Amino acid sequence: MEDLDQTFIQAPEHRADSNSIPNQPEEIPVIDLSRLNDPEDIQNVISEIGDACETWGFFQVINHGVPCDTRKRVEETVKIFFDLPMEEKIKVKRDEVNPAGYHDGEHTKNVRDWKEVFDIYFKDPMVMPSSTDPEDEGLRVVYNKWPQFPSDYREACQEYAGHAEKLAFRLLELISLSLGLPKERFHDYFKEQMSFFRINRYPPCPRPDLALGVGHHKDADVISLLAQDDVGGLQISRRSDGVWFPIRPVPNALVINIGNCMEVWTNDKYWSAEHRVVVNSTRERYSIPFFLLPSHDVEVKPLEELLSPENPPRYKGYKYGKFYVSRNRSDFKKLEIQNIQIDDFKVVT
Repeated sequence: MEDLDQTFIQAPEHRADSNSIPNQPEEIPVIDLSRLNDPEDIQNVISEIGDACETWGFFQVINHGVPCDTRKRVEETVKIFFDLPMEEKIKVKRDEVNPAGYHDGEHTKNVRDWKEVFDIYFKDPMVMPSSTDPEDEGLRVVYNKWPQFPSDYREACQEYAGHAEKLAFRLLELISLSLGLPKERFHDYFKEQMSFFRINRYPPCPRPDLALGVGHHKDADVISLLAQDDVGGLQISRRSDGVWFPIRPVPNALVINIGNCMEVWTNDKYWSAEHRVVVNSTRERYSIPFFLLPSHDVEVKPLEELLSPENPPRYKGYKYGKFYVSRNRSDFKKLEIQNIQIDDFKVVT
């Protein structure tokens, strides 16, 4: 990744200096989850989470219960892997048949990202639709790929994923309560969850003015939990006006954002914000997102409890697994057409 190939170059309107405020004084909320231990403060925390989901689609959490030692172990272990020669990394390279493992050619919106990734499914093996054909009910089983070195790579990653998944469901319950719904309203959607987590490495880039670590996109999941290092680079698009601004790294915090599923379930009350990652020419950056995904057979559509004559459905329902495998196609190669997006399911009024 030393030379900037044409496949990395973003359109002018999507480059790092486009429509952005580098020193934006306004910031997304940082919410201390230890306040949930105070019965008199629980409702305040729930309300703050709801406000953040509606206004920003993003917030950060501290005192979240994911052990710092577990996170540090993952960060140290995965760095050893990414520093290996390419011939070692491609031994666990992912492909269109099995989308778990190492990859260095991912595309976002048909432009190549300046990054390397390693994807790991929470359930191993994991079941997903065998094709994008709506009439094809076939399923296939995918397995995680694990490198032989470092030897504790699998153990470190699985330990972290267990803590992240536990926190994801805790946040899901708080989000449900913020909507005035029962705490466990969403639980049945995850019986065969497709959740996965990823390690991102963003190497120094010779032309950070032309390329992005990840291009502008919305997450296709329910909620995402991101551990980012102190380098910074994550930016989000403000709901009120679309202006881009950075997410300031907070020591030991996790960045939380709302995905397409929650946006649809809440009928656009909660916001799945576009975000991207800018790169720099001197420092590599690591981040570890955990993506909470429902079961492949779940039909994602606005929740009946949140609809009314004044608030009719804004989306048609879609099967999550089919949506996922269709989106997944563009991870591996440039497509000639725009890949499927959540707006494709918007109800035309």
